[in-house]
Amino acid sequence: MKKNVNSYKKSGVDITLANKLVNHISKLSKKDVKKMNGATKKDIIGGFGSLFDISKIKIKDPVIVSCTDGVGTKIDLANKFKKFDTIGIDLVAMCVNDLIVQGAKPLFFLDYIAVGKLNLNKTKKILKGIFKGCKISKCQLIGGETAEMPGIYSNDKFDLAGFSVGIVSKKKILDKSNVKNGDIVLAIPSSGIHSNGYSLVRSILKKYKIPKNLKKEILKPTRIYTNEILKLTDKNLVSAAAHITGGGLIENLLRSVPEKLSLNIDLSKIKTLKIFKWLKDKNISDKEMMKTFNCGIGFCLIVKKENLFRIQKFFSNNYAPYEIGYISKDKNKVNLLKNIEW
Repeated sequence: MKKNVNSYKKSGVDITLANKLVNHISKLSKKDVKKMNGATKKDIIGGFGSLFDISKIKIKDPVIVSCTDGVGTKIDLANKFKKFDTIGIDLVAMCVNDLIVQGAKPLFFLDYIAVGKLNLNKTKKILKGIFKGCKISKCQLIGGETAEMPGIYSNDKFDLAGFSVGIVSKKKILDKSNVKNGDIVLAIPSSGIHSNGYSLVRSILKKYKIPKNLKKEILKPTRIYTNEILKLTDKNLVSAAAHITGGGLIENLLRSVPEKLSLNIDLSKIKTLKIFKWLKDKNISDKEMMKTFNCGIGFCLIVKKENLFRIQKFFSNNYAPYEIGYISKDKNKVNLLKNIEW
């Protein structure tokens, strides 16, 4: 009788390695168990479903807010430069920065990692970044999935997706209905490219060598704004907000402007970063830059003008919000007052 020579492992999937990874994640999670606020402390990692007890969270008229996102083709450059310890921060940031747009406090996070072949060392570094992102945003990693998919991804390729849930009081929800004529628009600086526009970045890098002083900027993690923004919303200092991601400044800001009001932006006030100036010099039009990249603005607030100085006190100097425009009643939905200066 012939011996069975087929196996799951021979087809490219090693369950033993996956189990080792789950044990590693469990050990990391247990370090934070005592600091949890809401996560069910028993068997937090490894169950079929992830539990989170919201009964002790004291919020009147609570509303759950959820977000999901990824980091796009930035992962390809993480592979190219063999740097995997910060891409997880990007993953968390892209989700929690969306939550706080509506004033929600992040509660928990789940990740999905798909790989061609599971590399424990590489995956542990990715997870290290996810844990760090959760720590910065004060939410808990309570579960996830790692899928080994030979034939779908080549051995060194991987993809990431994140899912986060937050909570906000119904009376504290931020949306465009709060925005009034005369409100001002504040820009909060980005840390760099964040996690959008990387297909264009990769195309540029194939043609041009990046200067040594800018190389670190390529994989600089996305700034997480949760701590500052939640302090502002707690004090009712924000009318509406926008996370500046794919589509750029104007497209994302318009999502927070009421139908009968107009957005007026002075592009010359934008404090652009060196990495964007370098990209701009590679024959990219102003319009394309503004549509593809954040160009130095990672998050925006629409606020009452009298609150400006109070708001600025909640930020470090590097990330202090500054005025770039205002809301008005106008026949045009968007008025660009001046061109961006590179």
